[in-house]
Amino acid sequence: MGAAAYPWEPPLTATIKAQPEDFQVEELPATMPEGRGEHVWLEIEKRLLNSEDVAVWLARESGAGRGRVSYAGRKDRQAVTRQWFSVQCPPESEPDWVVRAEAWNAAQADGETAGRARVLQVARHARKLRTGHLAGNRFEIRLGAVEGDRAAAEAILAAIREGGIPNYFGAQRFGRDNLARARAWLGGGRPPRSRNQRSLLLSAARSAIFNAVLAERVRRGDWNRLLPGDVANLEGSGSVFPVAEVDAELEARAARLDIHPTGPLWGKGSMQTGGEVQALEAAVAAGEPELAEGLERADMKAARRSLRMVPGTVDWRWEGEDLMLSLELGAGEYATGLLEAICQPREPGMTP
Repeated sequence: MGAAAYPWEPPLTATIKAQPEDFQVEELPATMPEGRGEHVWLEIEKRLLNSEDVAVWLARESGAGRGRVSYAGRKDRQAVTRQWFSVQCPPESEPDWVVRAEAWNAAQADGETAGRARVLQVARHARKLRTGHLAGNRFEIRLGAVEGDRAAAEAILAAIREGGIPNYFGAQRFGRDNLARARAWLGGGRPPRSRNQRSLLLSAARSAIFNAVLAERVRRGDWNRLLPGDVANLEGSGSVFPVAEVDAELEARAARLDIHPTGPLWGKGSMQTGGEVQALEAAVAAGEPELAEGLERADMKAARRSLRMVPGTVDWRWEGEDLMLSLELGAGEYATGLLEAICQPREPGMTP
C-alpha cells in the first residue's frame, strides 16, 4: 500500500503492542439497545481475537448461523477491545440470553477462546448492528521503552490536537495480504469464496488508492487546505460539497477545522472533483489500473472521505520510559496513523 507520508519525521522509537493490554479499545456505540426486539445485542470484551473470530464463535454457540450475526466495526486481534455484536433471534424462540452469556463466560476457562472473550452486557433491540453504525472508539495505548526526542513528540501531539492529522486508512484495513489478493482478483483472477472476503478485498483496494492520493497531497503540502476543484467535507458528518473556487470564508472554515478537503473512495460514478484535483486523483488511480478498473467493474459506488482526521481527544503522559496515549476517534478513523506520525515501531523483544 506504500508508506504513509507525514508533514514531519517521527521523533520516537518505541515498542508497540508488546502485549495485548498495551492497546485497549472501547467502541462508542451510536445507539444503545432498547430492551426488546428480535435482535440480541451483546457487548463483548475480547483479547487476541479479531471481530470476525468472535462473530463466528457467536454464530456457532448460538446456533443462529453466521448470516444472522453482525457488528459495527472491525477491531484488532493484537489488543484488548470492547465492542457490540448483534444476533438475530426472535423472542419466542430464545432461551434466557443472560443465562446463556453467563454460561459462556464460565466455560471460557476450558474453551478454545479461554480468557479471550467475555460477555459484558446483553440486551434486545429492534434492529441489527450495521457496519459503520458507531460513534467512534476510545483508545488507551502504551508505547514501551521510548527513545528519542520527547519534546518534539509532545509538540507533534499538540499540533495534532489543534490542527488534525492526515486521515490514512490503517494497516489493519489491509490485513496480511488483502491488497495483494485484491490485485490478483480484480486483475482477472479467481474471485473470493465468501461475501465477507469480497468486502475485505474491495475495502483494501479502495483504501490503497485513497492512501496514495493522501500521501501525494501531504508531499505537496496541501492535504489540509482546500484547492479549486476540491470536494469539501463538513466536520463530523458525511455531507460533502464541491468547491469551484476557494474564497476567504472557505479558507477560514478550513483553518478552524469546520470543513476539510476529501479524497476518493474509488468506484463507479463521478468523483465530483475538478481542475488539478481531478487530474491528481486520476493520475494516482492510473497507477493502480487493476484496482481502479476492478472497483468500477464490481459496481462500487464512488464516494469521498476526509483527508484530515481531527481527534476528539489527544492526551498523553509519561510513565518512566513509556508513553501513555488516550485518544478518542470517530468512526472509520485509525489510531495506528497517529502512532506512525510520532513513532517508528520497534519489534517486541528487541533491546532498546
